[in-house]
Amino acid sequence: MRIGQSKSPGVAARVVVVTSDAAFEQAARATFSASAQINLDVVKGALSNPDKINVDGATVLIADLDEGGDDELEALEHLVARAGILPPVVAVTSNFKEAVARRLMQMRVADLLVKPVPPLELVRTCARVAKESNKTASGAEGSEAQIFTFLPAVGGAGVTTLAVQTAMLLLNSGARTKTSTCLVDLDFQHGACTDYLDIEPRLNLGEIEPRPERLDRQLLEVMLSHHHSGLAVVAAPNQPAEMRSFDPDVVTRLLDLVSSHFDYVVIDMPRTWFSWTDSVLLGSNKLFIVSETTVPALRHAKQLVDAIRERLGEGPHPQVIVNRFEQKLFSPGLRRRDIEQAIGDAFAGCVPNNYALVREAIDRGVPLDEVKPGNKITAHLKKLILPQGGGKAVKNAGVRGTKFNLSWSQP
Repeated sequence: MRIGQSKSPGVAARVVVVTSDAAFEQAARATFSASAQINLDVVKGALSNPDKINVDGATVLIADLDEGGDDELEALEHLVARAGILPPVVAVTSNFKEAVARRLMQMRVADLLVKPVPPLELVRTCARVAKESNKTASGAEGSEAQIFTFLPAVGGAGVTTLAVQTAMLLLNSGARTKTSTCLVDLDFQHGACTDYLDIEPRLNLGEIEPRPERLDRQLLEVMLSHHHSGLAVVAAPNQPAEMRSFDPDVVTRLLDLVSSHFDYVVIDMPRTWFSWTDSVLLGSNKLFIVSETTVPALRHAKQLVDAIRERLGEGPHPQVIVNRFEQKLFSPGLRRRDIEQAIGDAFAGCVPNNYALVREAIDRGVPLDEVKPGNKITAHLKKLILPQGGGKAVKNAGVRGTKFNLSWSQP
């Protein structure tokens, strides 16, 4: 059940008030007790222990900050990060301070009221922020991003090339206009997406890692790189000599924000399995494992398919794309039927080899179609990504309709 939805069909709204001010508590009870459609839940005391505050099913959370000290603000920040976009938070303080107001804006608090708060203003504020939050939530449901994740079976299989070209295909899959598409490079050690597109990586992990809850739409805009085609890219500068394992909150917060603002998200995954890998794969709508045409690579791909099925259970079904496939007449090499037999039902298809074309596109920082329109690599990849033959990617075809933030909340 989504946070913010009422648990009881007989209650239209649940208002949670956290306060240590007896006078404000009394005023809140008098204000909301007049309506039988409002269930008021008062938590007495300061925001010193936010983990014990139950916001599940709440329509609005009213947080009394008293003096707005650092301890209160940090506790509220933790509570807001845990609650997500629902319920909306209305902060109340005894006096207005510009520094406090700025921090509340960074937390995406819905509104700030200064005591004494007239009862009518409190009711109207709660009604307004609840209405706006419901619109935001319903809008997010209607425009839920479709996530295409690419995972390498072996090193050098060409996963970045396929991820970049998939992002370009999705970007241009709209009937009349380009669809909003974001390419996310999660290989923080050896990522090459921005190199392939000849743009600068702008994601500053050092800034968001200590406090991932600070990452909002405005900060994301600053850290997005943009290709001349219109493709947005999230990528950090490489750290080839540093093997870093980030707090999963950093990655999940980033992807949750990206998926709420784009139609399509394409993720280029590292081969190494991190603590956040399961969560990313669980949140994917389409999961592709990229292999090359060698016996060891196909074995690794099959092993990876089995491991993912065992770990994720009913999660997205991994599909194997065999890259750089060549089948020559009377050649002793692997044939398509050999690959199908080795991979089994997880086999998605093959992408032909054209190293010269790919190398030129990478060196110029452009998509393959800009070098050679109608090339075979793009044509084969389009059949795998856009099964309707060039139209918009099929939504919810064989995938779960679960939103990313809900998937990532799973253990």
